[in-house]
Amino acid sequence: MQQWFEQASRTFLEHPFTSGVLPHLLTVAGVLLALFAIARLMSERKQPGNTMAWLLAIVLIPYLGVPLFLLFGGRKIRRLVAGKARLDPRVPALPPCAAADSATARVLTRNGAAPPVGGNRVRFLTDGQDAFQELERRILAARHSIHLMTFILGRDAVGQRFVQLLAQRASEGVQVRLLLDSLGCFLSSGSFCDPIRRAGGEVVKFMPVLPLQTRGSANLRNHRKIAVFDHRVAAVGGRNLAQEYMGPTPHRRRWRDFGAVVEGPAVSVLENIFLADWAFASGQSYTALSRDLPAAAPVPDAPGELQVVASGPDVAGDTLYEGILSLVQQAARSLWIVTPYFIPDEVLYRLLLLKAREGIDVRLVVPARSNHPVTDLARRHYLRGLHQAGAKVLFYSPGMNHAKLVLSDEAVGLWGSANLDQRSLFVNFECGVFTYAAGEARVLSAWMQEVFAQSRPMPEPRAGRRLFPAIGEELSRLLAPML
Repeated sequence: MQQWFEQASRTFLEHPFTSGVLPHLLTVAGVLLALFAIARLMSERKQPGNTMAWLLAIVLIPYLGVPLFLLFGGRKIRRLVAGKARLDPRVPALPPCAAADSATARVLTRNGAAPPVGGNRVRFLTDGQDAFQELERRILAARHSIHLMTFILGRDAVGQRFVQLLAQRASEGVQVRLLLDSLGCFLSSGSFCDPIRRAGGEVVKFMPVLPLQTRGSANLRNHRKIAVFDHRVAAVGGRNLAQEYMGPTPHRRRWRDFGAVVEGPAVSVLENIFLADWAFASGQSYTALSRDLPAAAPVPDAPGELQVVASGPDVAGDTLYEGILSLVQQAARSLWIVTPYFIPDEVLYRLLLLKAREGIDVRLVVPARSNHPVTDLARRHYLRGLHQAGAKVLFYSPGMNHAKLVLSDEAVGLWGSANLDQRSLFVNFECGVFTYAAGEARVLSAWMQEVFAQSRPMPEPRAGRRLFPAIGEELSRLLAPML
């Protein structure tokens, strides 16, 4: 049998078609596929750096670059946008709040975001224990519904606790809907969540990686973190449901992060975002899901003026990104930024350089060492440029800082799920909350100053760079738009 197989193999390889025609056909097919990928790349509205990175990959390593582009290269996919419920910016009919006159609010609203609304009570969650206890308390107190979405559900004690709680509430008749990103929760979205399903709750995966739903679905991740309880209270921020982010007791490796619990009309906007994502992932009707949705009422004497902004492939433009540009542009005295990953596009980077050279108090805090070494390499060029322009670049030293905040003139702030990198700003499904009230701005300012105090200044660049670190940095910068 083995001799027959070897003889058949030699005959096949020596055949004129196999040795002559087939390689030629494969070469032609490879060229045509590369041309198709390049045409598709040029037709998409990508950032120039992103386009160049994919173009180099397709041209220089076509047998790897073309499949990767077809798998991961999608950004604004028309079929996906058409099939997904358009995010509904409706809010309860309320008198316009003063924040509506803000330049940033006008930019966001004219770009399709819900207008800012007043009457919100905001309580910021500044440590992991507080965040865990607040979510646990809200889950146990819910009477009618629990809507929860996360990028990561850990297969650890924290994840197990939330699965247990959600299963318990589902068995007690509370409507439980848990939406998990299929990549971030690849190991926890299956049998790990079966207790919730058996108890009558619903668990849905967003854009399954296997099998792929659409071209690019492996690349488009839902990075939003939203929980809504009884249509009147919501939690939103950057924390995932895992031990690194929160827990009942202190943990020496816990990351620093930031979020908030909100009561008031802004909750209705957050729930609309959840329901649009849920309808898309579950195949249920968004119209039916939102038809009888009660509006969250204003909280008496609550001063919070909030504007909830979603971004991603389901949003026509780059609303959140343009809102960040507006925050930077409007800064007249100070601009403070805390982000775990810093890989800006050219427009945002140049605007930050300009503000630093104007003498504005520009401060940027990144972890001294993040959980993604490649992004740490890719950020070096941008950090050096800002440092040389006069910005204060600070490295957070106690550990990993996963918080995402921007504060302009200690007056207008932003927090949420989006990092200041090109994946968050242009590819992922994200959610941010802009705050315009003085009280909330003071809390953000105090928290950020505490982070500044625990950070060390960026060291002065050495006179010359060693060859291999420099090559690694340049390669990382080249790959940065695809990270």
